Amino acid sequence: MSEGRLLDRQTASATFPSAAAAVADARRFVRKVLADWGLDDVADDAVLATSELATNAIAYAGTSFEVSCHLEAGDVRVEVRDRHPTRGIEMPGVTASSGRGLPSIARLAESWGVSYDRRTKGVWFRLARPGAANGATPSAPPGSYEEEPAGERPSSAARSEARREAARDRALERAGRDAAAERDGAGPARDGRIGEGVGEVPVAGDRLLRSPAALESMEDGVVTVREVLGADGAAVLLTERDGRLVMGASAGTAAELPLGELSIAGLGPAARTGAPWVAADASDPAATALKARSLAAAPLESQGRLTGLVVAVSSASGRFAEADGVRLGRLADEMSLSLEKARVGELERSWRGWLSFVAEASDLLAGTLDQERTMALVAQLVVPRLATWCAVYTVTEAEPDRLAYVWHADENRADGLRELLEQAGAAPPVDVPGPWNGFAAAPADVRAAAGDTAADQVYAFPLVARGRRIGTIVIGRPAGDRFPRSAVELAEELSRRAALAVDNARLFSAQTAMSSALQRSLLPPGIPEIPGLEVAVVYEPAGEGSEVGGDFYDVFESGQRPGGAAPASRWRFAIGDVCGTGPEAAAVTGLARHALRILAAEDMSVPAVLGRLNRLILGEGERGRLLTLLHGEIAARRRRDGVTISLTSAGHPPPLVLDPDGEVREVASPQPLLGVFDGVEFHTDTVELRRGEVLLCVTDGVTERRSGHRLLGDGRGLERLLADCTGLSAGAVAARIQRAVRDFGPEPSNDDVALIVLRAS
Repeated sequence: MSEGRLLDRQTASATFPSAAAAVADARRFVRKVLADWGLDDVADDAVLATSELATNAIAYAGTSFEVSCHLEAGDVRVEVRDRHPTRGIEMPGVTASSGRGLPSIARLAESWGVSYDRRTKGVWFRLARPGAANGATPSAPPGSYEEEPAGERPSSAARSEARREAARDRALERAGRDAAAERDGAGPARDGRIGEGVGEVPVAGDRLLRSPAALESMEDGVVTVREVLGADGAAVLLTERDGRLVMGASAGTAAELPLGELSIAGLGPAARTGAPWVAADASDPAATALKARSLAAAPLESQGRLTGLVVAVSSASGRFAEADGVRLGRLADEMSLSLEKARVGELERSWRGWLSFVAEASDLLAGTLDQERTMALVAQLVVPRLATWCAVYTVTEAEPDRLAYVWHADENRADGLRELLEQAGAAPPVDVPGPWNGFAAAPADVRAAAGDTAADQVYAFPLVARGRRIGTIVIGRPAGDRFPRSAVELAEELSRRAALAVDNARLFSAQTAMSSALQRSLLPPGIPEIPGLEVAVVYEPAGEGSEVGGDFYDVFESGQRPGGAAPASRWRFAIGDVCGTGPEAAAVTGLARHALRILAAEDMSVPAVLGRLNRLILGEGERGRLLTLLHGEIAARRRRDGVTISLTSAGHPPPLVLDPDGEVREVASPQPLLGVFDGVEFHTDTVELRRGEVLLCVTDGVTERRSGHRLLGDGRGLERLLADCTGLSAGAVAARIQRAVRDFGPEPSNDDVALIVLRAS
């Protein structure tokens, strides 16, 4: 990432590469800029939106991208600009089979849009700055405190008490107006709603219980109800999805009372029609549950659906009149508005939390290209946040659905779950998300062994990438713990992103396997045993994940000399360095190594082999590469006191010979490298390698190993290093040279390293 450049307090920008890690860097950049500007209130929204747009830039444009932040006219404007202006914006569900980000941007931002110039395309969004002129802060409601000088602001407890007093004052005022209206015969305005009814499906109260604002509103409300109605106790009862009522807040005698099995279905007709009611004795179900002899109650509503009840209780029979019910209805109306605002705020907070989760999950999924690790990551993202357990099935052309990964929140149940899934048969071949009851197909004994898991609620989500179904995600929860719609929607979104991650990992694995197979075909099959000679080799390609680079080596049997009762075998060795790296260099490596073996099998001499290989490389034209090569033939000496080596060095670093007494000398005269001139005539140099002597052949990845401004080969550095290897075996010499190359510089080598050590024994 280039360093962000602060032009002034109004503009900051930074450029990021097209890499998965850049998304997290972009998020950090935006958060830091907004923190420096004192805009932490909008930082979360800005970071989430930036994350989605940066991911789009990488996934669809595939280029580097610039993130710029602007503070203008009281608003924050953030733009993500990539280098692919001709590619349109993919809209999920409209123009793209897969896509992300823009619907979320529309929900987060005040406005957003797309801009183009001749070289780039940008997507921008605008967020209103809290308290800015174009969105002025509303005046404080009665009972709240305006901003005061430091040291004079009331404590949080004082502010809370002030809110309670203001709420009580407003409630008492409204109750007085209601009573006056009844005396005048006008009747309560609420009467027009009695009998209209509320929705049969209640609103779940668990979200309100997670909202600090809702809890505070309910606590203030029950205090006000007690004071307005003079009740012994008051409570707010919240509805659950199954119709049960749970305690939201309570005061007085209603505090800490268990509600048992009290539910909406057990209440009287007034509750179901949305009207307040008064019970004069303990026969009312709510009065019974709250251990009261009389009760006044009013429903809490949200968009025509029942949210709960607000009740006032007394230990005396006939304590409340119809007018008390009307007053309580008025209080319930105000509380409903307050709770609805808190519920929406909690929904928004939850939604932002889920969106942040999806953004982080996307980063994690994009950070690995290992298929097994990706599937494990998917399962562990789902459990326990969305489900109790998760299973991932994969589909390939070679085999049907395969259970690839199983994860359970309770590790003790994982084995039973896997057995249950395997016995249930293939994964559901679903094209759209939906419930799945595949456990019914498992044998009875397997279901019994799985225990309660066999009765779990299960949902299946297809993994579809690039128009193909590549698997299925199956998630489950205990039977009594239904999936909320938000969890199903989030799991669906996660499955879409997981499908692309799994497919990318699968494609990468296939390409890596193919590349590895091709690279392995370029490596020698093995090093032959040569009588009277120890052979050791070292080969380290510089590219990450590469098995073959521009350097290569080979040692192989080339035939037998004719004549004599006991003909001696001949062997050849080669070590070379192709100019360049990557697939092009590896292609020349393959050409050279296979040509050396084929031409040696034709009993061509070493110089003739180099001449033919030179013409082959020149014949490759633009695909050819310059090649330095040291090629030699090994023949056993008659007295078995060493070997004779005939070698040719075509532009290659000269080989070194180490004597038993520690002297080091160069052998082989320099000759032109291959792939430059046609018609070059090569010759051989002969080396008599006697017992105890060592021949070291290296590529320039050894001699040119860098540490600062120094090279390992400077000042006869390699000769001194070899001289310290006196008395060592061939393998020990190779290991010492390899270690010296690695330790010479603080950074990993950026060049291939190859060496051959021959020691006469």
